[in-house]
Amino acid sequence: MKFYASILGPLLFCLDAEHAHYLSLISLKLGLYPRYIKRPDPILKSKLWDLEFPTPLGVAAGFDKNAEVFDPLLKLGFGFVETGTVTPLAQIGNDKPRMFRLPEDSGLINRLGFNNKGLGYYTRNIMRWCNQDGNGVIGVNIGKNANTKDDISDFVAGVTALSDYASYLVINVSSPNTPGLRNLQSRINLKKLLDSVILAREISAKHPPLLIKMAPDLSDIEITDIAEVAIETNIDGIIVSNTTIERPNTLKNINKLEKGGLSGGPLFEMSTELLRNMYRLTDGKIPLIGVGGISNGVQAYAKIRAGASLIQLYSAMVYQGPRIALVIAEELASLIKKDHFSSMSEAIGADHR
Repeated sequence: MKFYASILGPLLFCLDAEHAHYLSLISLKLGLYPRYIKRPDPILKSKLWDLEFPTPLGVAAGFDKNAEVFDPLLKLGFGFVETGTVTPLAQIGNDKPRMFRLPEDSGLINRLGFNNKGLGYYTRNIMRWCNQDGNGVIGVNIGKNANTKDDISDFVAGVTALSDYASYLVINVSSPNTPGLRNLQSRINLKKLLDSVILAREISAKHPPLLIKMAPDLSDIEITDIAEVAIETNIDGIIVSNTTIERPNTLKNINKLEKGGLSGGPLFEMSTELLRNMYRLTDGKIPLIGVGGISNGVQAYAKIRAGASLIQLYSAMVYQGPRIALVIAEELASLIKKDHFSSMSEAIGADHR
């Protein structure tokens, strides 16, 4: 952490945010990353959807868009990696610059627009991993192309191609950077979409868990609708939440004026409150993945106590570097033991009891 803070981090910050991210991907591909041999505390181990998670902390979608570096990320100490978002056709995304740091706020703003190499390239990477060893938990996050004429067919194509290989599937209807995407969160549209992708998954022998990823910028009625549709369709989980288009008045950095989705520290309170509400609305019966603003063990533990079975981060890695997974795991294990829980799973939803 000290090396990253004093040397590597400042060097990367000399580049714009997207170029720095590209360089980090190259480094991971080339094996230029630290190896940590310390195993996570057994108290963090959990089982969900018949999948084994050595730690509840995972990498959120957006870091490894094309499923190219999930193995190095697992070796950095993460319990799972969610790859993507992938769309049926390759697309370059929105115009650059489109990714901005807010260091004073520990935040990021992006308007990338699902830039990725397409379903064919992505599927080959996931297939290769599955056929060679399949070690670890690798989720796939599925989206739609910006110019598609049939939204549902894009998601069905992703589910059909990837169901035999993914550890779990995520239907991303919540990015603010693809026009019309968030409209799919309405009750009628979401029900129609989920019915279609659930049917597409049925042809898979593997039948992986199916989740949706929701936005934080929703009314109470919209939040209730999503919870009710999730229960009605019997989906396997909800990711809470994606980036926000809101701009808290506490933001200091000049980049706060940029359009796109805000992530990182400023999203923590909003996303955690939404997580708490979704746990209550679903009566704790649907597993939730908590995302948004996690940068330390205290925040990770707050998500778990609010109802998260698993947690994810991305933005905090930009500011704290590659050791963050191990640091948070140590802090989280200590907090769980301090509250006299015998396992991480016992702490899930503790604030509601």
